[in-house]
Amino acid sequence: MKTTILGLDKTKTANLVTDLNGLLANFQVYYQNLRGLHWNIKGKNFFDLHVKFEEFYTDAQEKVDMIAERILTLDGVPMHTFAEYSKTATVPVGTNISEDIDAVKLVVTSLSELLKNERSILNSSDDANDEGTNSMMSDFIAEQEKTLWMLNAWLG
Repeated sequence: MKTTILGLDKTKTANLVTDLNGLLANFQVYYQNLRGLHWNIKGKNFFDLHVKFEEFYTDAQEKVDMIAERILTLDGVPMHTFAEYSKTATVPVGTNISEDIDAVKLVVTSLSELLKNERSILNSSDDANDEGTNSMMSDFIAEQEKTLWMLNAWLG
């Protein structure tokens, strides 16, 4: 078995890099959606949601950096163009959303898709004995599950 400098199987690590790049693409679309929601939200919930979407996109921006740095740690190359993100992402693109319920539903749908990606990566990173990626995915999952619970409570 050929191993990386981290002592991980090279083939499994290459597969993880591919999966992490998919997650990176999804987070970039999610981030841009949140920016659009932050800018375009209207109505009685404007003040609360405007601030909340900024909180979410700031968090997403940090996660984008963490994912890209993990890819580099695994000796991969992170995607970095909108063309790559658009081709790869499975998170829906939100266009011209200004109503509060539609905006929150987009965030819920996006987080649900991110969780699917993260759980898949968690399984692969566990199989690869990659505790660094495993830990990162576990942290993301726990946080996003709580956020989903709160957003669903808001939706009623």
